[in-house]
Amino acid sequence: MSSETLEIARTEFQAGKAAFERGQYRKSVQHLEKASALVPRNSRFGGEVQTWLVTAYEAAGQTTEAIALCQQLKRHPDPETSKQGRRLLYILQAPQLKRPAEWLTQIPDLGTVADNEAQIRLGSRTTTSNRSPQQQPLPEPVDLSQVNTRDNRFIWAALIAIGLTLAGLVWWSF
Repeated sequence: MSSETLEIARTEFQAGKAAFERGQYRKSVQHLEKASALVPRNSRFGGEVQTWLVTAYEAAGQTTEAIALCQQLKRHPDPETSKQGRRLLYILQAPQLKRPAEWLTQIPDLGTVADNEAQIRLGSRTTTSNRSPQQQPLPEPVDLSQVNTRDNRFIWAALIAIGLTLAGLVWWSF
C-alpha cells in the first residue's frame, strides 16, 4: 500500500468521522466505505475504520449491514478490534425494550406542511417587517432611594472567618 493511498484513506476516515459527529450519517457511510476500500481490512487501522463504519451504518438505519460487518469484525486479527466487534454485535442484536406511549413525544411529520411553506414565509416576512424598536417594552426604572445600601458588615465577618481558618490550618500543619 502506497503512502499516497494511505493518506487518502486517512482523509476519508477523518471526513467520515466529522460527518458522523455532525449527524450526517449517510455522508459518513460514504466516506468510511471509501476509506475501508483503501486500507487492508486486517490491519489495525482497517479495523478502526470498519468499527466506525458499523456505527455509521446503524445511525443511518442500515442495521443489516452493521450486523454483517460486526460478524466480520469478530474474527479480526487485532484483539482490540475483535473485542469491539463482539461488543457492538451484542448491542445491535439486543432486544428492543417496549416503552409506554406516555414516555415518548410524538414529532409531527413536517412533510405535509410543504404546501403551506410559501404562506408561512410570506406571513413571517410581514410580521417581522411591521415591528419597530419603539414597540418593544423598556425595562422599568429602579428607584435607588428604596435600595438598601447600608453596610451590614457581612464582608468583615467573612474575612475574619477566612483568616481564622487559614491561621488554624497553618498552626495545625506544624
